[in-house]
Amino acid sequence: MADAAAPRVLALAGGLFAGLWVTVFYGPQVMPNLWVALGALFTVGCFLRAARDPSDRAGLLGTGAGLVFVALMRPSDAVWLLLPLAAVALLSRAYRRPALLVVLAAGTVLGCLPWIIEAYVAYDGLLARMRRAGEIQGHLGPHFAVDDQLRALEGRSLCRPCDVPWRKPVTAVWFLVLWPLAAGGALVAARRRCPFTVAPSAVRPSAVLVPALAGLALAVPYLLLIGYAAPRFLLPTYALLALPVAVCLGRIAASARPRAVAAVVLGLALAGHLAVQYAVLNGTVERGRDHRKAFDRIVSELHRNGVRAPCVVSGSEAPRIALRAGCASRQTGGHDGSITRTELARLGDERAVAYVVDGRNRPPSFTRGWRLLTLPGLPSRPELRAYVSPAAVPAGTGP
Repeated sequence: MADAAAPRVLALAGGLFAGLWVTVFYGPQVMPNLWVALGALFTVGCFLRAARDPSDRAGLLGTGAGLVFVALMRPSDAVWLLLPLAAVALLSRAYRRPALLVVLAAGTVLGCLPWIIEAYVAYDGLLARMRRAGEIQGHLGPHFAVDDQLRALEGRSLCRPCDVPWRKPVTAVWFLVLWPLAAGGALVAARRRCPFTVAPSAVRPSAVLVPALAGLALAVPYLLLIGYAAPRFLLPTYALLALPVAVCLGRIAASARPRAVAAVVLGLALAGHLAVQYAVLNGTVERGRDHRKAFDRIVSELHRNGVRAPCVVSGSEAPRIALRAGCASRQTGGHDGSITRTELARLGDERAVAYVVDGRNRPPSFTRGWRLLTLPGLPSRPELRAYVSPAAVPAGTGP
């Protein structure tokens, strides 16, 4: 293939990743996954440069800096990224460079260092923090979560527990096609028929195979080791697999006959893919807007009834309500448990405390005698009520 193919393949890969509703939706949000995706791309690119040219100090430093960045964003993802890169560096004679291995290890450890230090300061050690993290995630372990991810692609930002019906299978067609296309791109690269040409005189299969291997490694914990799904978890995998997918599509377009028909078919398929992505994006944004408005109504009702800073919110949806109301969020159990029921009841005598109950669930016994409020519902939780402590004085009734 001509060298001009490389920019086209890279542009297609970038367009495929940027066109996903998950990428667009999480782009402006303060979440680590997109930054991990960009950091992983940077790290793998610098790794390939450093591996090919021992004198490329910029590539070497970039590999270490990229791993530091990824680890600062999400330490576990940095470890899963390290594994395939270290394996390639150890198993490939061409890439077996001591300096590269040292940089891989040092970058990961340096980036994880704040997390490790905090583990000893606040969690009684690294193992205790990892155990606590596992508890919060629902005890990490073997769990086939591919079906959870398929359901989440309907537009759910979090699917936990993900036992909901799969109503719109069309929203996951691209996910099912992703893996065979990525495998096809890797196969094309392995056979040195790759349209991704780095230099005029050579084709670089590693420029496709290494990102593909890294993308698969980053998918392992979210597809096989966790009991729920969030589409953003796989953003690093999507970013890295976009390259072999683009290579496969490029090969199909170049080899199919008649070429004009192939181009039309591929164009229609991509247009349909983008239409589905932006339909899901539009629905997700609208649901988010509806939830924000509903939370604003809940907060206004709580404020009107005396739940104002300094205040505490507990129970159903406590973190999101508390954030908007200017209150603290405290729970008496679960992975967010930070206060006992006795302490929360005592706190209700000193400041405004609202305990939110969903549906027909019963309130805890310590709220007996507290004022009952019927709250505006949420789209996902239409029946909400709050039990407000005696310290909460409704607006206009104070001294």
